[in-house]
Amino acid sequence: MDMMLLASFAFFYVTDNVLILVIWLGEGNWFIQEKCCKILTLVVSIRPKARDGHITTGEPSHSKSKISTLNDVLKGQLDWLSSQLKNPSHPTCSIPLAINCLSNLLREPSVRVSFVQADGVKLLVPLISPASNQQSIQDYFELPWSVWFIPQLLYETCLCIWLLSYYDPAVDYLATTRVMPRLVEVAKGSTKEKVVRVIVLTLRNLLPKPACGAQMIDLGLPQIIQSLKAQAWSDEDLLDALNQLEDGLKEHIKTLSSFDKYKQEVLLGHLDWYPMHKDPGFWRENITNFEENDFQVLRVLVTILDTSSDSTALAVACYDLSQFIQYHPAGRIIVSDLKAKDRVMKLMNHENTEVTKNALLCIQRLFLGAKYASFLQA
Repeated sequence: MDMMLLASFAFFYVTDNVLILVIWLGEGNWFIQEKCCKILTLVVSIRPKARDGHITTGEPSHSKSKISTLNDVLKGQLDWLSSQLKNPSHPTCSIPLAINCLSNLLREPSVRVSFVQADGVKLLVPLISPASNQQSIQDYFELPWSVWFIPQLLYETCLCIWLLSYYDPAVDYLATTRVMPRLVEVAKGSTKEKVVRVIVLTLRNLLPKPACGAQMIDLGLPQIIQSLKAQAWSDEDLLDALNQLEDGLKEHIKTLSSFDKYKQEVLLGHLDWYPMHKDPGFWRENITNFEENDFQVLRVLVTILDTSSDSTALAVACYDLSQFIQYHPAGRIIVSDLKAKDRVMKLMNHENTEVTKNALLCIQRLFLGAKYASFLQA
């Protein structure tokens, strides 16, 4: 740390006049923005911590104005960091600076909460990519090619995800994104020990989440772990983490229900004709699971009818809705309440015959009930 930065940090830490730094973040001068951001990160990182893990000002707990000031500072900085990830103000430095600061700030539990509430998690996912996909990411952010060959940027982005993996709402969000395939792909192809280590530690934290565990298995992670273990790593923590993740996956495979796999498939929108869709036993055994989280899976199926352009996904979604109607005692009422009828009827004019066939089946069961619809099919 250069002496000027250290002196500036000491001044603002002692005087507690950090709000002015947030104001300066809005200045057009990149040098000022960069130094202010680094000082703010130091201020938040080094502040005394309360027993509950929240950031305090070092003052008595009754000093609400100071606590409010720090919260305002934190919100202002997180807003600025998010804006740099969305629309970088510097062609090569904005994103590396933002990720570096976040990798320090997210060590604080309260910062994780604020970052998730600000919808910042989705900004990290596109940055996780193996070298083979760097061109597409460069085009996505419209940044110079050189930025994406900084291994430190990939490491710190993965570090942010690891820190967020200790916060359940962040994990819930990550489970619905493409972060898992990206992490696995990077781990499979990376030669950087620290990158592989932080990814393995992240996957270990995500494994207890049923949706994440199911996806890891579908991505072939058990085989990838075997390959990683065969490499000559010098980091004992990495080797321990690989063994723990391997053991966890073995246990998960034993207990993983087919509904967990199905739920993950639906939440990611990657519907295909896997055996469970047409397995009567699956529907009989798991029909009550569809009631979880206020019929979350069913609601996503209905959303897919509106948003997906994939013919297979549309056909499967229609079929699954018809299966729910058939096997759930109140299936017709529930699907009607979710306003699925109009969406399905539109698909009866779809150009793909598989879609129209399953849309017709769904409408028949919706109007006539499972018994009479099955009779018509026969």
